[in-house]
Amino acid sequence: MVTGLASPVMDQNYDLIHVLQESLQHIGRLETYIADADARGDTELATWFRKMQENNRRASEQGKKMLMARLQEEMS
Repeated sequence: MVTGLASPVMDQNYDLIHVLQESLQHIGRLETYIADADARGDTELATWFRKMQENNRRASEQGKKMLMARLQEEMS
């Protein structure tokens, strides 16, 4: 069961685009958190943020490929 806000549009591509956008924005926000942790000398936290950022980069790339394939399929 999914809780929280429902998609305003019942469309899987919309959901994919929305999550992809959030993931890409999260990559940017993590830059700030990494800089903050580095400035405080908290290498453990900075390393963890970098790992999260890399995971989001990989997931975002996968999401972009998935979206491209789905859109191409719809157009054919």
